[in-house]
Amino acid sequence: MVHSHDGDTLQLWMLAALWFSMMAVMMAPAVWPWIRAFHRFAAGESSLGATVRFTAGYLVAWLGYSLGAAALQAGIAGSVAARWRVALFAIAGFYQFAPLKRACLTHCRSPLTYFLTRWRSGRNAAMQMGLHHGLFCVGCCWALMLTMLAVGVTSLLWMAALGSGAAIEQIWRHGHRLRAPIGVALVAVALWQLTTG
Repeated sequence: MVHSHDGDTLQLWMLAALWFSMMAVMMAPAVWPWIRAFHRFAAGESSLGATVRFTAGYLVAWLGYSLGAAALQAGIAGSVAARWRVALFAIAGFYQFAPLKRACLTHCRSPLTYFLTRWRSGRNAAMQMGLHHGLFCVGCCWALMLTMLAVGVTSLLWMAALGSGAAIEQIWRHGHRLRAPIGVALVAVALWQLTTG
């Protein structure tokens, strides 16, 4: 006999797995330059293993985020009410202007600078650097990714838009200039939701 608590726990883990899969797919274009740069810095016989550990560390950061997002989704249960949609878009929009967002985005746009100044050697160094970068990446994109709750976590179109937006912000030469327009657009969607909901 499966108890209700066991069923809730299973549902939470399934939601977390869904979120983690989405995050891995959406952030892949943004993290690829980092993985490539790390592999070059770690050139040698063990570079492939180190690169795998770096990537694993990065994914651990997003796994933590996925657990939090899944818990939030389970907590608000079912379809997201209009007030939640307004709040999610507003938070994501205003966060685009936050100093923390700006600092994390600056980090995410500079893999070579990071590796030149923060490179570490040792058995666990690769995974630690991957986790460190992953935390900055989560800091950059957490609010944007939470808007998945507002549009539906299975929306492939929104996934593509968010993944592209994150990659352009972090990779394109002038991507940092999109931070403010994206923020304005998200706040505008929140206001639209507020007037139509």
